[in-house]
Amino acid sequence: MTARRQPGEAPERAQRNTRMNLRASAQQQQLIRRAAAALDKSMTDFVLDSAAAEAEKVLADRRWFLLDDAQWTRFEELLDAPVESMPRLRRTLTEPTVFDQDA
Repeated sequence: MTARRQPGEAPERAQRNTRMNLRASAQQQQLIRRAAAALDKSMTDFVLDSAAAEAEKVLADRRWFLLDDAQWTRFEELLDAPVESMPRLRRTLTEPTVFDQDA
């Protein structure tokens, strides 16, 4: 069982057990240091949080998928398959909403 966090309480940090080394120009370091200070974070926390957020965006926005011939054929079959009827979804999308009413 995990303990619940109180509102405003920082989440538990994963154990950091590997090291990353990088080189930056003096201007980059100063910029990162100022931004970290503005958010009341250490440079390490700022760099890791920023890099992890960017990594998540990159991976979520993948536009190239590599498939072998069999996978591509299956993918095309799924795209060409008839759409399953969803009456509740159709009703939800066709019923008037509060935004459709006259003001």
